[in-house]
Amino acid sequence: MRNTVLAEKSRGGIALKKMKKTSPIQKMKNSWQLYVLFFLPLLYIIVFHYIPMYGATIAFKNFNPVQGILGSNWVGFDHFERFFKSHEFWRVIKNTLILSFYQLIAGFPFPILLALSLNYVNKKHFKKTVQMISYAPHFISVVVMVGIILVFLEPQGPINSLLTLMGMEPIHFMGNAGYFKSIYVWSGIWQSVGFGCIIYLAALSSVSPALHEAAIIDGASKLQRIWHIDIPGILPITIILLILDMGNILNIGFEKALLLQNPLNLRSSEIIDTYVYKVGLVSAVPNYSYAAAIGLFKSIIGLILIYSVNRFSKKIGQESLW
Repeated sequence: MRNTVLAEKSRGGIALKKMKKTSPIQKMKNSWQLYVLFFLPLLYIIVFHYIPMYGATIAFKNFNPVQGILGSNWVGFDHFERFFKSHEFWRVIKNTLILSFYQLIAGFPFPILLALSLNYVNKKHFKKTVQMISYAPHFISVVVMVGIILVFLEPQGPINSLLTLMGMEPIHFMGNAGYFKSIYVWSGIWQSVGFGCIIYLAALSSVSPALHEAAIIDGASKLQRIWHIDIPGILPITIILLILDMGNILNIGFEKALLLQNPLNLRSSEIIDTYVYKVGLVSAVPNYSYAAAIGLFKSIIGLILIYSVNRFSKKIGQESLW
């Protein structure tokens, strides 16, 4: 018996040594299917995200399309200094930051609240109906969405007709710069809240039913179960999504902001993305280098924010991206 055990240990040790001696190339051959699957998204990232980074060098040059990127003159940080000293700088930055944080603070809790509410709905037909109604706006294109907003909020539109019936004066919503941010944010919440709650519903489905059963036996109410079971269960994924949202804090949405703009609300609706578009493409003398410098500045701010929030999350012992 003892000899048999020793022989088994010896064979196990030899097998372990063989596994340790397996070369990286051999390991890749053994799992080539996984590497093939990994190769396609890796190729996409390299071609469409890393190679174009070379073009960002025009932010440090006086780019001339005839001379090309390599032939253009190097000017260093001149375009960045020009943007910082521009009279448009503070207005564009202020509008972008206010709109971004307004959108984050107002919009971030709603998918969580919707997911928590749907999680306790027992009637399947009602739950599916609510999900379908709340998901549907996400699939409306930005152009169509802006068209709907403009039709509803025009001086003779349904909203003003309702206000008139109630004895109130009609409001020119799109002509008042003070209304722009609220129109932008709350229409965006309506469009994205249903689709955004999908990931929270998936996270809630992973919460152990035994926890709820024990809480019910102990006499816990639904609100107590939400606070002590559901919210801690989805907290890790919530923090990850919050970190990602902070990284995209300045990427508000170029198309919607541009389509909702008009001369009357421009002082409130001009953001970094629309300003870059106008400077780099629409102006009579397009300045590609200046526009690239502003875009690069925005990307650097986003990188700093996502790194800072991720580090803070790790410091307080919560989930993090890396």
